[in-house]
Amino acid sequence: MISASGATKVFIATGITDMRKSFNGLYGLVQGVLKKDPLSGHLFIFCNRRRDRIKVLCWDGSGLWICAKRLEKGTFHWPAGDDPGAVELTAAQLHLLLGGLDLKATRGRGWLG
Repeated sequence: MISASGATKVFIATGITDMRKSFNGLYGLVQGVLKKDPLSGHLFIFCNRRRDRIKVLCWDGSGLWICAKRLEKGTFHWPAGDDPGAVELTAAQLHLLLGGLDLKATRGRGWLG
């Protein structure tokens, strides 16, 4: 499971991503499309067209990590968007998304932000 501290930001790339991309390809998307720094230590999440696979790109201080998840059944509830861009999530929202919950159908309490 991916863990993120309170200081770690989570950015979801809206739209679809070619899952054949690896370190350099995802790095380029973070810089060029999302307009973020891939070496910031934040998490950058990408999803394929069928929404059954995701990749997470993260810098840990000494190198880049790519984590991948493939669902055997169902799809991820991914933020819609025709134009590539970034949506920021909290660490709690990331865990809900990875657990298969629809973020639009859930609501947080006042202390969750």
